[in-house]
Amino acid sequence: MKLATLKDSTRDGKLVVVSKDLTRCSEVGHIARTLQAALDDWGHASPRLARVAEGLENGSQPFMRFHEHEVASPLPRAYQWADGSAYVNHVELVRKARNAELPASFWTDPLMYQGGSDSFLAPRDPIRMADEAYGIDMEAEVAVIVDDVPMGATPDQAREAIRLVMLVNDVSLRGLIPGELAKGFGFFQSKPSSAFSPVAVSPDELGDAWDGGKVHLPLLVSLNGQPFGRANAGRDMTFDFGELIAHAAKTRPLVAGSIIGSGTVSNKLDGEPGKSIADGGDGYSCIAEIRMIETIETGSPRTPFMRFGDSVRIEMKDQSGRSIFGAIEQAVERYEAA
Repeated sequence: MKLATLKDSTRDGKLVVVSKDLTRCSEVGHIARTLQAALDDWGHASPRLARVAEGLENGSQPFMRFHEHEVASPLPRAYQWADGSAYVNHVELVRKARNAELPASFWTDPLMYQGGSDSFLAPRDPIRMADEAYGIDMEAEVAVIVDDVPMGATPDQAREAIRLVMLVNDVSLRGLIPGELAKGFGFFQSKPSSAFSPVAVSPDELGDAWDGGKVHLPLLVSLNGQPFGRANAGRDMTFDFGELIAHAAKTRPLVAGSIIGSGTVSNKLDGEPGKSIADGGDGYSCIAEIRMIETIETGSPRTPFMRFGDSVRIEMKDQSGRSIFGAIEQAVERYEAA
């Protein structure tokens, strides 16, 4: 099934079930007012939501038109947002660009940071920043929403707790990251609000593309209307979602509604850093990665970070070419304080 949150006068919006083709939806307030409420009672709510989804497909369920621009992120705010870095190729490039060795532990112990989860952007909301010098970048990723996960859960137990899958634009401010990390205390200002796809889907919606811990489909990224990336989210994923969730739950339980991200989707090409789509490769899921490769090859980056007026689109399609999650589509705008 596919679930979305319509914007309304409340902070957490209104849960709807969405048709497979993303054209129709049904309100389900009689089952759960919000997605978080459904997750808090998943064993009871999920079968009922699934029956509504079935009714949408066979024509027995009342519906209204579904418009992606009318939705918030599936969870407009969440109890937990933790983002991993499952594609070690991406991390390796970051370090190689500054002539730093990759610690061996990075291949066995995932990187993860705790992001701000109190104010997610809607999938069509603009990215508003006060200054282009912040180094505005997109990071196209896959994310999962989990049920309750006990502390010390194994990766297998963690995979069983995955309830929904979605996409995310983990906005990063590259100009602020070095100064923050130099303090030795992690990201804060350099990781503003993220945006998630219009719909979150149950893993069964992905069919054979879902293996229990990875999504084996290309993640399509366009920058200013031009193809920028189509890296396969299942390839080169060093740590699957079971391993990422277990990492997050090593010393604490995770509550229903916690979101775990994959980190920037990144592929190698014949064992080497990837190439742009124009050069016959699968491109990139963030601007920083192409800048790293330019630095490695020529000594300095050429591709600028996003500027006011630029736009990004992030989407994933099934093998028939149909959009699975809808599209994150955001323009960069200047922030003006009220």
